[in-house]
Amino acid sequence: MLRYEAENANITCPKCGSNDVGCYANSLFFCRMCGNVWEANVGRQKASVFSSVSATNSLKLKILYDNEALNGFRGAFGFSCLIEEKGILFDTGGDVDTLFFNIQKFRVDPCSSIRIIVLSHEHRDHMGGIQIINYCGKVDVFVPESFSNRFKGWLASHPNVRLHEIQELGEVCEGVFTTGELGQFIKEQSLIVKTGNGLTVITGCAHPGLENILRAASKLGNIYRVVGGFHSFNRLEALKGMHLIVPCHCTVRKREIFNLYPKTCKKCSAGCTILI
Repeated sequence: MLRYEAENANITCPKCGSNDVGCYANSLFFCRMCGNVWEANVGRQKASVFSSVSATNSLKLKILYDNEALNGFRGAFGFSCLIEEKGILFDTGGDVDTLFFNIQKFRVDPCSSIRIIVLSHEHRDHMGGIQIINYCGKVDVFVPESFSNRFKGWLASHPNVRLHEIQELGEVCEGVFTTGELGQFIKEQSLIVKTGNGLTVITGCAHPGLENILRAASKLGNIYRVVGGFHSFNRLEALKGMHLIVPCHCTVRKREIFNLYPKTCKKCSAGCTILI
């Protein structure tokens, strides 16, 4: 489920009266003050329990950087997202200015909200905004071991950074795992997020092949959702049975994926929030 900014400034929360309200893509409204979610009916608002996604079982995945952007956000070539409740920034996009602008637009404070940074691979469109560490407090940074010694040394030179070099599948924090380094020519790690709604895989560019990433992630269980860049992935049958598919950034076959899975495929843009 994707979340967008509300277009009607006159909408108020029926529970607390706040007008700090946003809108999900399926015409459900949410209140940023109290967390209430309700249906939008013609001419009136109706309080409702959103039964398909439990607030206690879900995590919010905010898209901070993508080639496309919603109104009010900035788009640029690259990818970054924030797993809000875990304080995990996955990739940093191509530049810090765009990343920081969208972070502020989301009303996120990097110092208190980003505790972990995971970089998928050593390409500029995913690590170009790494200067965001200068706005963070103490932060654990997870990179594939194959990253250049020069870049790892630069990261480690920051007094607020604790560097982790990743080779194998392992836990980043409770309920969030790295696939470990995958691929032959371009080494890359992806994230596996476990919630009450099942497992979600988050990819950077999927250079090792999305089907290989999904196979590695399936060691932890069945994969129900996949979000991120799919690059030139063409074994589209591997997505069959997914509850949610969100192709982002570098995905070459977006149109084919949307045509093949119209009910489960959703558009990615900087500024949207996905409940996983």
